[in-house]
Amino acid sequence: MKLKDAVCIVTGSAAGIGAACAERLASKGARIAVNYTRSEKEAHEVAAACESRGGQTIVVQADVSSDADCRRLAKAVLDKWGRIDGLVNNAGTTKFAAHDNFDALDAADFQRIFGVNVIGPFQMVRAVAPAMQRQGAGAIVNVSSIAGITGMGSSVAYAASKGALNTMTLSLARALGPAIRVNAVCPGFVETRWLTNGLGPEYEAKKRNYEAITPLKATVKPEDVADAVVWLLEGAGKVTGELITVDSGVHLGVAR
Repeated sequence: MKLKDAVCIVTGSAAGIGAACAERLASKGARIAVNYTRSEKEAHEVAAACESRGGQTIVVQADVSSDADCRRLAKAVLDKWGRIDGLVNNAGTTKFAAHDNFDALDAADFQRIFGVNVIGPFQMVRAVAPAMQRQGAGAIVNVSSIAGITGMGSSVAYAASKGALNTMTLSLARALGPAIRVNAVCPGFVETRWLTNGLGPEYEAKKRNYEAITPLKATVKPEDVADAVVWLLEGAGKVTGELITVDSGVHLGVAR
């Protein structure tokens, strides 16, 4: 896919990885739908940053856990530009809870987390797939996590949701080919406000530990994830059904 003048939706793009993806796509000349659930001011700031990089934008409020919102987001993009070339399913949520604290999570936590992290991406794919199929081409990237591979991460519910998203990526890659490619990026420790707030006082210690145990001795920046997302959209024409880890090698373990 050539990103110049391509139309891309990035869910959850008011901050963090989503914002980095939107801005990187805009720098390639893409037209971007910046999506937010609650952070309207920040979404407009991201849109302004995208436009300063040469990309056209629209800002659309939508909660991906709502099917009606997903369909409304897709319709807004089609009404504006008449096509959808790329979808980055980045919107996500969690609850920070120790994995051995079984009382820290309840059914409502699982339902909320799966609603955003698994059902949301499915609903977004369902909303955009008809337009991509009519065009004969499209690319979808799900922003997952190494938590879905290792069973680690902010909580059991979060890890389980990302494992489900990884499996769904494989299922959708089979179902939507040959016109539409579907892949996922699985980041490790990403330096975002979301993780800083979630870990609180533990953030710096966990960051130092991550840097110590990874082969590349580094955490991950949102721009690192955006680089992988853009490659999967633009430069990976024969790649589908892949889970690309962007984690400085932490999934390799610490043994030597």
